[in-house]
Amino acid sequence: MSRSIVIAVDGPAAAGKGTLAKALAARLGFAHLDTGSLYRAVAAKLLALGQGPEADDARLVAESLAAEDLTARDLRSEAVAKLSSVVAAMPEVRAALLAYQRRFAAQPPGGKPGAVLDGRDVGTVVCPDAQAKLYVTASLAARARRRHAELLARGERPDAEAVRAEMEARDRRDSDRAAAPLKPAADALLLDTSDLSIEAALSAAWEMVVGRIGPRS
Repeated sequence: MSRSIVIAVDGPAAAGKGTLAKALAARLGFAHLDTGSLYRAVAAKLLALGQGPEADDARLVAESLAAEDLTARDLRSEAVAKLSSVVAAMPEVRAALLAYQRRFAAQPPGGKPGAVLDGRDVGTVVCPDAQAKLYVTASLAARARRRHAELLARGERPDAEAVRAEMEARDRRDSDRAAAPLKPAADALLLDTSDLSIEAALSAAWEMVVGRIGPRS
């Protein structure tokens, strides 16, 4: 049983959950884990090895995942994002990475008093007993604009309609998959960031978290 305070932040791609989770962790002095980076790291290694999304290959890569794999420079590419969504739907891969995530939550690195984990199934599967759960969402149009701007900032030249179509397809894959589908936990607090600035979204998220875990310095 974890003695640390755990905050679960879930939601679809480009809703802002990663930005909020990182900011909350910094403000609370907690450790932060972007659980999606685990699946992107698996996808990146598969691509680097020239392997497709076969279940056995993906499982073996997941089992051999090392800390340095989470800092690879190509984890945010569109190719990795597409393959990671496919990989994340594989029960074998999810099982291989589940223990890593729960260990991080129960024993945050650096002896920190708590952990903030963001992803798609943290509050429902990984840490169902988290003291605070947020489900961060936004409209498809808002999320597609954000992802398009992110890709442009990285020097890529994505087609706006293609970005939106891929995001819509990813939403369907994440929500319809049999293994840990994307959905808010029954006790999650909902935060729609469609029309919020980063500052406003963080302020709202902070109030929600403090309401659940109590004020902390």
